Amino acid sequence: MYTAYYNLREEPFRLTSDPRFFHLAQPHAAALATLVEAVMRRKGFVLMTGPIGTGKTTVVHTALQILTERTAASHPISSAFILNPTLSREEFLEMILTEFEIPCTATSKPARLSALQRMLLETQRKGGTSLLLVDEAHLLTPELLEEIRLLSNADTYQEKLLQIVLCGQPELLGLLRKPELRALRQRVASSCVLRPLSFAEVRAYIAERLYSAGFRGAASLFPTTVLEEIFRLTEGVPRLINLLCDACLTAGCKAHRPVIDLVTVEEAASELGLKEAHVEPAVAEKGVFSGNGGAGKEAAGDAVIGSALDLLVQAMKRRSALVSQANEIRPEMSIKEQVAVAVNAVHEKDPGGDKVIESAVDVLIEAMRLRRTSTLEL
Repeated sequence: MYTAYYNLREEPFRLTSDPRFFHLAQPHAAALATLVEAVMRRKGFVLMTGPIGTGKTTVVHTALQILTERTAASHPISSAFILNPTLSREEFLEMILTEFEIPCTATSKPARLSALQRMLLETQRKGGTSLLLVDEAHLLTPELLEEIRLLSNADTYQEKLLQIVLCGQPELLGLLRKPELRALRQRVASSCVLRPLSFAEVRAYIAERLYSAGFRGAASLFPTTVLEEIFRLTEGVPRLINLLCDACLTAGCKAHRPVIDLVTVEEAASELGLKEAHVEPAVAEKGVFSGNGGAGKEAAGDAVIGSALDLLVQAMKRRSALVSQANEIRPEMSIKEQVAVAVNAVHEKDPGGDKVIESAVDVLIEAMRLRRTSTLEL
C-alpha cells in the first residue's frame, strides 16, 4: 500500500462515492445546489445529466447525505435509490416498495400502488419528504418513464408527495425529446448538467482529495507538468483522474519516488490503456451558475450560494472525521444504508453540526429562490 509511503491516512482516489472526498468544482456545485433546493422545496421532477465518469453518482450521494442530515430530526426524509433501472414495470414498482421499506404482501399492482400512496401521505403528514432517485436513468424504457410520470401524480393541493431525481448520461435528454414523453418533459422543474473539469479545476480536485486523505506535505505530490499530463490524458473526467492518480501513486511507491514524475504517469497510463488525447482548456465560468448577463444581483446570489455550499461540505467532512467509519460501512451496503450509518454515527459526537447544516441549507434554498426571482426580473 502506498498510503504509509506518502504519509496518507487513506487512499485519496478511490472510486467510491464518499462525500468526504466531494470537491466543489463549478459543475458539481451547481448540480448539488439544484438537487438540494429542488427536493427541499418539493418541486417534483429533477434531471441531472453528464458524460460517463463526471461524478453524477457522487453528487447524488452527497445531496442525499445533506438532505438526510438536514431533515433527520423534525423533518425525516424517506428515500428509494434505484441503481439499476433495467426492469419491467412490475419489477420497478416492487423495487420502489422494497427501497422505501413498505410492507406489502399483495402482488397486484393496485394494492402496491395503494401501499405506496399511504406511505407518501404518512410521510407528508409527519412533515417529511419522500424521494425517489434513479441512477443510470438513460437506460429507462419509454414505458418505465411513463410509469414514473404516473407515480408523480401523487400530490396534494399544496405540494408534490414524491420528489423524483433522474440521473443519467446525455442520452437521457434525447430520450425525453420523444413525442410520447412530452407530458413527462413538461413536468421537469429543474435540471443540471455535469461536464469534465478544466485544468484549474483538475489541479484543485487532486489537491483537495489528497488533503482529505491526510496529506500535509509542503510540496505537492503532483508537480504542474505532471498535472498537465494527467489533464491531457484524462480530458478532465473525474473517474479517469482517480484511476490515473491512484495508479501513479502505486507505481511511484514501488519505484520509491517521493514525487510523481512524467515517467511514472507514462507507466501508469500505459498500464490503464489510456489513449493520448488533446484537450482544449475549458473556459472558466463565473460564479456557481451560468446565468443571463452577469447582473450585480446575480453575482451576489452566486457568492451566497457558493458560501452556503462550501459551509455544507466542510461541515460534512468535519463530522465524518470525528467518527471512524471503516468498520461500520461495508462495500456491500447500499448508498442509502451508508448514508444512514454515517449520519447516525456523528449526531452524538457533533450535535452542533446539526445546526450548521440546517442553517446552511436554509441559506442555500433562500439564495437560490431570490436569485431565480432576480433573474426573471432582468
